[in-house]
Amino acid sequence: MADTKREIERKYEADGGGLPDLTGVGPVAAVLDRGVVELDATYYDTADERLSTASLTLRRRTGGSDAGWHLKFPVAPGVRDEIRAPLGDTVPEEIAALVRSRVRDRELVPLVRLRSARDVRHLVDASGTLLAEASLDTVTAERPTGRGGTVRWTEIEVELADGGDPALLDRLDERLRAAGLRPSASPSKLARALAETAPDRPGKPAGPAAPVTAGDHVLAYLRAQRDALVALDPAVRRGIPDSVHRMRVATRRARSTLRTFTGVLDRAVTGPVGAELKWLAGELGVDRDQEVLADRLTSALDALPPALVTGPVPQRLTAWAEARRGARAHLTGVLDSRRYLALLDALDALLAEPPLRAAAGRAPKKALTKAVRKDERKLTALMEHALALPPGQERDGALHEARKKAKRTRYAAEAATEALGAPARALTKAMKSLTTLLGDHQDGVMARRTLRELAAVAHAAGESAFTYGLLFGREEARAARLEAELAERWRRIGGRLSG
Repeated sequence: MADTKREIERKYEADGGGLPDLTGVGPVAAVLDRGVVELDATYYDTADERLSTASLTLRRRTGGSDAGWHLKFPVAPGVRDEIRAPLGDTVPEEIAALVRSRVRDRELVPLVRLRSARDVRHLVDASGTLLAEASLDTVTAERPTGRGGTVRWTEIEVELADGGDPALLDRLDERLRAAGLRPSASPSKLARALAETAPDRPGKPAGPAAPVTAGDHVLAYLRAQRDALVALDPAVRRGIPDSVHRMRVATRRARSTLRTFTGVLDRAVTGPVGAELKWLAGELGVDRDQEVLADRLTSALDALPPALVTGPVPQRLTAWAEARRGARAHLTGVLDSRRYLALLDALDALLAEPPLRAAAGRAPKKALTKAVRKDERKLTALMEHALALPPGQERDGALHEARKKAKRTRYAAEAATEALGAPARALTKAMKSLTTLLGDHQDGVMARRTLRELAAVAHAAGESAFTYGLLFGREEARAARLEAELAERWRRIGGRLSG
């Protein structure tokens, strides 16, 4: 079973010098010599280095107190999450799954071997509590294939203890710099080993040039959504908060781009990709929608005075929510499926050889404005139709359709922002405020539907349905307020769009 450790550290060039005395730096009362540890790590990647390109490191390491398989994800400069799994001869499945969106059908092979003699010091406070670990690492790096030669260097690493104060690293940094050390030029040992064991290896391909044409702008936005999908995949598998929502938004943005900018990208070609993006968004929405609805109903129940809660309402609501939270295992299955991996491949292929139409090669302002204006007109028709209807089920459905079109208009404006500037930013802001209200309204529709179902079940079980009716009434009142606010908001936004 894999576990996770947050790693906060800084690395310094040693240039043959030793570790300076760090006693007295901030709360450091003593520096304890813990001896020398021999570490032997083999780093794995695809032949085209997909993991290292994304600043991910996967290694199998022996020696020290944490021998095993380690996968590191960058979080911020000097901060990484390290996923650990027991030592074995092959990459553990729980580790392999976390890199599947990048590796796909490629084989993970030994890339670099690093052997380190680590001279360890523990920095402790007056009570003996570990504050940080400082080490002097003498590193030997070589390619397992024998190509690229062998290189050696020495570096100093300072890692904060679990739960430690990051400010201590700043204090230690001052002392280390005063002693003549300088921060490492490489973000990791692997990055340095890759650069120095094969100095003649081809450089990393240059990133896309700054967008110039309409096609450039659309593809840049689409590429960003593809990158977000791939990057968020492991976070979704790990259950990182909000990761499912963010991945779903990236999926919707990608699909919206293909549907809006048909003057730039040939929909006859992109249509099947869009259909698969719709499928993925639906799968990602199962768990997310239930989570949002459960939180809404729980918060509403918690806000009631105890005297108004009759019967086992909290228990029934909890049972309802738990019964619908089996989507996590299903979602992991989706991310492991051939269909999902084929979608990522299809996005790669579309970006590598985009089906560009004539407008793609033109200056962006006219082509992108035309596409955005088309979405604006459709949104205007939907909103005016919805608000003209009397309150009720038909209006609820019409506002839901308008919500989807408002999101699409927002994403179109986002894609065009770099080309169109302030007008696109203003439209994005307006659509965000509108979709927030429309989203709250739709959540209320689903809440009322669920409350009716729960009330019926409670009544059949001989329980009081009073509390469910009370919550339903409050949701109805909230919907009325939202619809009035939507009408007012649309008067301001709609007039601007038609103008």
